[in-house]
Amino acid sequence: MIYLDYAAATPVDPAVLERFCLTAQSFSGNPNSHHSAGYAASTEMERVSVSIASMLGINPQEIIYTSGASESNNLSIKGIARTSRHTGKHIISTALEHPSVSGCLTALQELGYEIDLVDIKSNGKIDLTHLQELLRKDTILAAVSAVDSELGTIQPIDKIIEILHDYPECHLHIDAAQAVGKTKLTFHGADTVSFTPHKFYGLNGSGILFKRKGLVIEPLIHGGVSTTIYRSGTPTLALAAATDTALQLALVQQAERVRTVKQHNKVLRTVLSSYAKVQINSPTDAIPHILNLSVQGVKGNTFQKALDKYGICVSVKSACSVNGAPSRAVFAVSRNRKNAMCSWRISLSHLTTKDEIEQFLTAFDKCYQELVK
Repeated sequence: MIYLDYAAATPVDPAVLERFCLTAQSFSGNPNSHHSAGYAASTEMERVSVSIASMLGINPQEIIYTSGASESNNLSIKGIARTSRHTGKHIISTALEHPSVSGCLTALQELGYEIDLVDIKSNGKIDLTHLQELLRKDTILAAVSAVDSELGTIQPIDKIIEILHDYPECHLHIDAAQAVGKTKLTFHGADTVSFTPHKFYGLNGSGILFKRKGLVIEPLIHGGVSTTIYRSGTPTLALAAATDTALQLALVQQAERVRTVKQHNKVLRTVLSSYAKVQINSPTDAIPHILNLSVQGVKGNTFQKALDKYGICVSVKSACSVNGAPSRAVFAVSRNRKNAMCSWRISLSHLTTKDEIEQFLTAFDKCYQELVK
């Protein structure tokens, strides 16, 4: 099997798994319990939070541990919408967002919130002029991904922050699930930021939401003591510790990992672009980890299944998207529904080998010759 779907999930790093097991075995107490075992666990949780916060350049009290990026997105967007409902009900987002963002916005729309989507330019970036035009006095939230999961486009977050500066009632939520460990990211200027370690060789079932100090949001889960009033439930120390290790490795090794992935991406772009009916949808300045393409006349899920017969694992859209529908992100960039229906995604890792790239290209050629008429 050749795995080329690292944007959906990454294999856990052995050091991360070791940290999880060691922590789970060493701290049996509930961090909220008032006895020696509980105090030991609480002390370790505080130490872990300080470590994570230091790496991210934030305050430990600004960390909310969740079950993943989807929960973090829902907690932020719904939480801000709920507490800001008396100020306004206008929200701005994009067609590039992960389903845990777009689905959340659809749910809010059914409750009476007004949702506007910013235009996407042909290079995959949001139209900042249109963003400025959409902003109103009753705009309470802008939800934007730092790096979108289908095209790998890096959004100009610093310029977005600059524009929103004149709209103090408008909060900014950043989905950074595809950004951490892959590109430069700062939390300064954002109100909330979500990410999950299973995108950078950590464990699934865990996530983090950064919530700016002083910002009040409505919790999704009520009742029970935790590390924060904004997310009830027994703190999972072992998962937090595992996230700490995954983040350390991702940031320390980021430059080296990106260099390796860039080399693979360059080979793929060069070879795939030589096929007459192949269109590369990812912009040239996207993160190298994600390469989205379309094969004219062949639906994305058809090509995916053909590659799967050769043991090649790629994806059509985000793993959390509805199957069979055109890619919203690709359509937003190309304005071509057929192209969006034919799109699929290769996502790479520093673990990807040259041999795997060669085997993929061989399998691709066979599928291309078979499917393209």
